[in-house]
Amino acid sequence: MSKIISFIKSPVRGMRDYLPSEMLLRESVIKMIRDTYALYGFAEIETPAIDHIENLTGKQGGENETLVFRILKRGQDLVKAIENGSNELSDIGLRYDLTVPLARYYANNLNQLTSPFKVLQIGSVWRADRPQKGRFRQFTQCDIDILGESSIMAEIELIAATADMLSKIFSRVNIHNFTVQISDRNILKAMAKYVGFTEADYDDVFIILDKFDKIGLSGIKEELTKKGYDPASIDKYVDIFQDSANILTCEEFCAFLPEGYLDKQIAENLDTIIRCVRNMVNEDVNVIFDPTLVRGMSYYTGTIFECIINGYEFSIAGGGRYDKMIGKYTGTDICACGFSIGFERIITILNDHVNNNPMEKNVKYAILLEAGITAEQMTAAFEKARKLRQSNTIVTVQTIKKNVAYQISRLEADGYTKIEKVYKNA
Repeated sequence: MSKIISFIKSPVRGMRDYLPSEMLLRESVIKMIRDTYALYGFAEIETPAIDHIENLTGKQGGENETLVFRILKRGQDLVKAIENGSNELSDIGLRYDLTVPLARYYANNLNQLTSPFKVLQIGSVWRADRPQKGRFRQFTQCDIDILGESSIMAEIELIAATADMLSKIFSRVNIHNFTVQISDRNILKAMAKYVGFTEADYDDVFIILDKFDKIGLSGIKEELTKKGYDPASIDKYVDIFQDSANILTCEEFCAFLPEGYLDKQIAENLDTIIRCVRNMVNEDVNVIFDPTLVRGMSYYTGTIFECIINGYEFSIAGGGRYDKMIGKYTGTDICACGFSIGFERIITILNDHVNNNPMEKNVKYAILLEAGITAEQMTAAFEKARKLRQSNTIVTVQTIKKNVAYQISRLEADGYTKIEKVYKNA
């Protein structure tokens, strides 16, 4: 007797089914993202969901490389790998972000692309992460990048365009204030070097500093001490940040660094970026220099930035300059700077404020037809639907159900504000 298969109707943990009302919200937000970035000259591309395992584990994605969903080799390749006792049973995997695939895409299509290349990507990514609010194993990511631009014009356009886009989205739910934090990885390195940390210590030190918002300076000092670092270096390091909240400019903050620790142009550039962006965005957007900003990706080489909203422990967008990544594919370094928008986190915030309101402005009209109506009545109903659709009205035509009251309640829940019933012999 064959075994009865027990099917599971719920999705895999960390992944979701989306109801029609939820998809309306998501598509509405995606449209605002596309429309805003198009105004800034960004062209949209698409890359495969699956990439080479060498690319996904090439020490470019920091902790995310430990979260790759690997795909087993197939057929005889898998059999041989098992027989040979190979530890590498995968040759491809699901992408964990859109930046690594973009680097491969740009290197592969370089001769067909304009320079600088301003690009938008929207697509699913996968991480074998621990699911929690605002964090999923499969989620949509939206990235904008400028490739081939070495000047700070790239940072200014990326940050201004993203702040503009976020202002448009959140204004729909009466959220106007959010903060854009800006810093530079070279400043982080200069501070660490100044207090006596070695280059081999940097990654550990930065990971701890990245917890500043959660554990404060006392927590940073405690964690550095547990790691066994020199107490004098720890005290000197913590002292740097004591009055950082009162510093107005990057140049003011970096004034303590002796000659040779940091190129002065870096601080000047950050202050210029901040001034330009402030002039381009809504006055409610707070654009600041934040010396505690880290960004976890190891591929960042310079400017880094994040967007946060008060009341939420996660950032809603983040990015920076990664001038060394594409050169690993082409053999020659190519300037690159990008911003990744936390689409699922934006949706989470909107749902907290709009209760799945799709922010849809189109009128929605339902025409309900009784079974047995004449051909003339049916023709007239569909003709009316055609004319309404020409005026940008959303129209559904349905048969009247036995429980018409419930049918109407579901239509109203889906946003249909006008409902017409057509009965036979009417």
